[in-house]
Amino acid sequence: MSFQISGALLDACVLGVVNTGDTYGYDLTQRLQSKIGVSESTLYPVMRRLQKEGMLHTYDMPHAGRNRRYYSITENGRAALNQAIINFEVYCGNIKDILKGEVGNDTE
Repeated sequence: MSFQISGALLDACVLGVVNTGDTYGYDLTQRLQSKIGVSESTLYPVMRRLQKEGMLHTYDMPHAGRNRRYYSITENGRAALNQAIINFEVYCGNIKDILKGEVGNDTE
């Protein structure tokens, strides 16, 4: 069974990968594809948006006769990632409760 990934969660996944160290676009997409099966055409717009929002910084470096664009996380990106981790842990706990049937009846 697979689940759709939300935009906010995808943002956090991108930030999580880049938080481990600067990386270039193709490597980032391959690493995420190996875990969550998201396409490159989905990820590149996310990376551009995160850059526009000040969560990622980009720089180019020459590689094999051409430039390769690298992504690094900013302090704003780290703060957003840390908040996403907290929110995700709460969310996962709530979903786990629901799946186990541990949901109170608020209508009583």
